[in-house]
Amino acid sequence: MERVTRRRRWVAVAVAGLVVAVAGLVWFKPWALWVDETVNEALPTATATATASASATASGEPAPGTPSPAGPVTVAQGGFISHEHATAGTVKIVRLADGTHTLRLEGLDTSNGPDLRVRLSDAPVKEGKAGWFVFDDGKYVDLAKLKGNKGDQNYPLPAGVDWSAYPSVSIWCDRFDVSFGAAALARA
Repeated sequence: MERVTRRRRWVAVAVAGLVVAVAGLVWFKPWALWVDETVNEALPTATATATASASATASGEPAPGTPSPAGPVTVAQGGFISHEHATAGTVKIVRLADGTHTLRLEGLDTSNGPDLRVRLSDAPVKEGKAGWFVFDDGKYVDLAKLKGNKGDQNYPLPAGVDWSAYPSVSIWCDRFDVSFGAAALARA
């Protein structure tokens, strides 16, 4: 009888350990560190229809004296520094011809991970471990899930957001509340 009870205890401990191990793997997703997702998006351009509709005559032609829209213009940019994971690349705020703004990542190269986000923040970019955890302390705008850990990608800025109030960008791991890398934005 004692042998059966001991065996049940060992089985219960083994099952509990297995459940904890599987739950940890699902939560942490360590395989993501070895799987790269590359995105190569072109810089968006405003469509002629969207731009022209605001200043068109009834015939659909631009109203006399209306200036032609300018192409995309970089209004701020910065280079990534590494935090929790090695991160490189450039971030830009680009004003499109229709007046909207897009955050553009160019040449991004970082580790993949669980629940990575692109975040505008009012926190200063700090080198080393001091900068790892600051991007959720103050004001921030969570733009979107990171599309890929490598390449060029675009994130439209919401209409009501004053991007100049957020002088930094972080690749933020929401699961572990840590910055993989960040860039300070300087006006171009």
